[in-house]
Amino acid sequence: MRVPVLNMQGEQISEIELRADIFEVPVNVSLMHQALVRQLANARQGTHKTKTRSENNRSKSKWYRQKGTGRARHGSRNAPIFVGGGIAHGPMPRSYVKKMPRKMRRAALRSALSAKVAEQQVVVVNQLEMEAPKTKMMVGVLKNLSVNEGKTLILLPERNEPVELSVSNLPAVQILRAHYLNVKDLLGADHVVVPLGALEVIESILGTKVPGTVPEVVVGE
Repeated sequence: MRVPVLNMQGEQISEIELRADIFEVPVNVSLMHQALVRQLANARQGTHKTKTRSENNRSKSKWYRQKGTGRARHGSRNAPIFVGGGIAHGPMPRSYVKKMPRKMRRAALRSALSAKVAEQQVVVVNQLEMEAPKTKMMVGVLKNLSVNEGKTLILLPERNEPVELSVSNLPAVQILRAHYLNVKDLLGADHVVVPLGALEVIESILGTKVPGTVPEVVVGE
């Protein structure tokens, strides 16, 4: 699939052929959903905790005598039926980690990228460079690229402090380095801005490996 390459002024300067093994694969909704659920689950801390009746710091002595009061028999105020007592079957610290093979994770990314390209939500630019952080200038660039409405995800090939600081004050714009591309941020964006440098990073990670080569280890995938 050939897509136009724009400059920061929104003018088409060339075209580029997107790799079919990354941007034209069949969209697997179930696989993307599984990857998204895994990512959301792994982001949970699992530190929730309630006290049981044995952990509640109240008197352990018998509340009132066994007979003669006309009331039901109770041995402790820590029972879950009383206000201030322990919690029965409450949440306890646990791990929500879900595992998913790397091939499936990468296949989910390819599927999400293919869906974005099919819906014409991917904008390829030749470069995204700024001499100094300027939020107003970044707003103008996004307007030139026709991605100033909805949520926008900007991918960078490496650290670029002026661009990152220029985006930090824009609530609808998220910036992410291409090495950390994930299903959640990709599916949550209405537009994806991809400089040519970030496109090379994506292709090096998600491209089909030649048999006999050593697979590249990517942190944060």
